[in-house]
Amino acid sequence: MATLVECPSCKSRNSSKNARCTKCDTEIRKASGKIYWIDYRVNGKRKREKIGKSKQAAENRLRRVETQIAEERYIDIDKNARVNLKALCDWYLELEDVKAKKSYQRDEQFIMVLLRLLDGHFLIKDLNIGLVEEYRVKRLREPSPIRPGDTIKPATVNKEVSCLVTILNKGMKHDKISSNPIAGIKKLKEHNGRNRTLADEEFESLLENCPEYLKGIVLVAFYQAMRQREILTLTWESVDLQKGFIRLKAENTKTGEKRSVPIHPRVKEMLQQLPRGIRTKRVFLKNGQPMIRFEGHTRRGFQKAVEKSDIEDFRFHDLRHCAITNLWISGENPALIMAIAGHSALKMNLRYSNPTENDLAGIKWKNGNEKYQAEYRKSI
Repeated sequence: MATLVECPSCKSRNSSKNARCTKCDTEIRKASGKIYWIDYRVNGKRKREKIGKSKQAAENRLRRVETQIAEERYIDIDKNARVNLKALCDWYLELEDVKAKKSYQRDEQFIMVLLRLLDGHFLIKDLNIGLVEEYRVKRLREPSPIRPGDTIKPATVNKEVSCLVTILNKGMKHDKISSNPIAGIKKLKEHNGRNRTLADEEFESLLENCPEYLKGIVLVAFYQAMRQREILTLTWESVDLQKGFIRLKAENTKTGEKRSVPIHPRVKEMLQQLPRGIRTKRVFLKNGQPMIRFEGHTRRGFQKAVEKSDIEDFRFHDLRHCAITNLWISGENPALIMAIAGHSALKMNLRYSNPTENDLAGIKWKNGNEKYQAEYRKSI
């Protein structure tokens, strides 16, 4: 049994008798704001408790534990029995590193759904894999807010449950709870592969039916293989029309890595004619103001354009599939396509390549006959 002190530098725990950290050699005896722990064993099992900044409180708690063990009346403190799900979620959303996440708003949405179907007053000790499985069944039956007539997909449910697992793991790391009761839960099988690209005439129809503020956004998505958020947050300082590149900053990409995207001639012509905002550096504006997100009115505007163009089963993200597919069909170097799209794995890049039968009909056969290719094109 011992009282331990946490090193302010490397967070390793040392005996309170040590003057310096045994791991990083940091001075700990005179350090301010030290965190104290106690270390003991019960029935051969090692226990550690985080006490706080008071050495006296740590020593008092250790003496009480020693007495309880000696009198065989030791009761383990189960932190999972003291915290409910809503309190843990609220704490998680207030963490500075969580607030700094690009997906913070998405986390808020996930938590809202989790607390709606899983009672927020549930103590963490009462949470189990069975309850989460019931949650998944209920969620999969709910209608999709963006696909009329369809239900929530397994991929969405997996992301929500992954968010819950992250919250619980974070709670353990910060010593808010004792354990993660759903650790090891398996994900649902996802069938979310997309194979939808537009023919040239379909894209032209879609572009024609888009509201004016959306046309530039759709054009960039179709030719530049950029993600939705990368387009909406694009600023003029990232656009080099002279050299023909869009240079995305690391903080604006999904992967957290900067990348350069060569500008398609048609996109370049559009950007040269696009008016610039007065009080903003954003490239794409709506009523003179930057767009905060695609959801809501902007998404509805895009879907109306899709319906007017008589295009079935098509989403905004499919435009990225179109861009990558067109680059593959053009015979571009796979490494360059990956660099443009921001993919680190060839497998992911191939997933975005969705050639149509019309594209496949134009392949160059060894000793092929152009006559047969021409006849096939006429038949489709």
